Amino acid sequence: MSAPNFENRTLYHGDNLDFLRGMNSDTVHLIATDPPFNKNKDFHATPDSLARGARFQDRWSWRDDIHDEWLLEIQHDHPEIWDVITTSKVSYGYDMAAFLCFMAVRLLEMHRVLREDGSLYLHCDPTASHYLKALLDAVFGIEQFRNEITWRRTNSHNDARRNFSSVCDILLFYTKSDDFTFHTQYSPYSEEHIANSYRYVDENNRRYSAENMRSPSPRPNLTYDYKGYKPHPNGWSVSLERMKQLDSEGRLHFPKSKNGRIRLKRFLDEMPGVPVGNIWDDIGPIQSQAKERVGYPTQKPLALYERIIRASSNEGDIVLDPFCGCATTPIAAERLGRRWVGMDIWDKAHETVLNRLASEGLAIESGGDGYDGNTRLITFGDVHYQTEPPTRTDGEESAIPTLRTPTGRARKRYAPPRQQHGKLLLDFGAFCQGCGQDYNFDSRVLEVDHIRPKSDGGTDAYDNLTLLCPPCNRAKLDRMTLTGLQEQNRREGYLLPENERNLRIGRARRSGRRRRR
Repeated sequence: MSAPNFENRTLYHGDNLDFLRGMNSDTVHLIATDPPFNKNKDFHATPDSLARGARFQDRWSWRDDIHDEWLLEIQHDHPEIWDVITTSKVSYGYDMAAFLCFMAVRLLEMHRVLREDGSLYLHCDPTASHYLKALLDAVFGIEQFRNEITWRRTNSHNDARRNFSSVCDILLFYTKSDDFTFHTQYSPYSEEHIANSYRYVDENNRRYSAENMRSPSPRPNLTYDYKGYKPHPNGWSVSLERMKQLDSEGRLHFPKSKNGRIRLKRFLDEMPGVPVGNIWDDIGPIQSQAKERVGYPTQKPLALYERIIRASSNEGDIVLDPFCGCATTPIAAERLGRRWVGMDIWDKAHETVLNRLASEGLAIESGGDGYDGNTRLITFGDVHYQTEPPTRTDGEESAIPTLRTPTGRARKRYAPPRQQHGKLLLDFGAFCQGCGQDYNFDSRVLEVDHIRPKSDGGTDAYDNLTLLCPPCNRAKLDRMTLTGLQEQNRREGYLLPENERNLRIGRARRSGRRRRR
């Protein structure tokens, strides 16, 4: 595992993609985050709250919100993710595809920074949960999907006239590998269950249930009498020595009649409760008068994220929230003794973290009254506010490597296709080099292909690559070297526009972009 190149209690202010790319690989134990939902609406904080001024648009546009770099990275390096995005265009629309593209490049980095025993919880709602599930399957692998958790965030409303009320959010739980941290969580027994199952009270006023001690299969060696009580036909479920030990500890329930059977006491105060399933209806929303409420438009309750942190991390582990908003995950992590890193683009995120730490009794101003050096009480100076990404120290490059063409025996690694695409665009323009069509309106359409096919001895070297539109690429047009193309163009009486490097393939008479000499 790599060593973290960031400090505990760090809040990064800005685009989380830059910060994620700067983090060392395999350093985070748990990511618990609440990103945008693609709700196609604007969110505003209440004007009289601590989060006043907080607002964000949960609207997505393929034209305005997506960077060429993201598309090139996904399309050429992660075709399985690209398939999910293109499918969403057909089934939902370009706004969903834009949202998934935004999430994909960040989820790829989240997967990278997670340790092998790490986990991810992605908070969403039915607006995009099914599409995000397919996206996460492509990023993490479908075998690493653990649960789809349903959190009932509110009660039914009366505003649903033609459908059932929407009252739940979704938490998608994935792990990096099969060797992950998990602690089963429990909820208290209901009063009805306690009344029915824990009916007995001993002399110490401890409530207990009395369970059968019959062996599930015949056990001749355990068919002994104990204090005049006869064994079950199959024998007791414990040995005589263990029976004596349970008796000395007061864990045996003796019936009044010797014809009855001895039973085992299960004390209520020793039982953990009911194992929590994937329906969470015991954690309510934040009420208007709740102490933890700061007025942030999409604030989630601390109890929700404390359950996640307890289940999938240990004390001292690193918890990351790339969309920390009003700092629910950092506060929950601090309360439970975990290290944490938060990221958000909101200007008041740092101020909100400090205010919430103070309101929870976890921090005070540096040098303030009452600071006793207790490790559970920190000063504001212990929270590190950063606007620059961390610098990778794990021996891996966060920046894109330069394109290299192998020469002689000194063959170096080729650049990924997304960089080949970008360099070809810079060198030769946004033209299909098969039909000459201008794609300056959206250069992402153009695809990288070989001039000389590999089957004919072509290589991945940069000087053997070209840009083609999808129809030309599928048609597998005959292509030739740049020198041969230039000679052909000159013979046919055509000049290349501006300079001879803008187009690499002839066949441009139909395009009207070349003029007679």
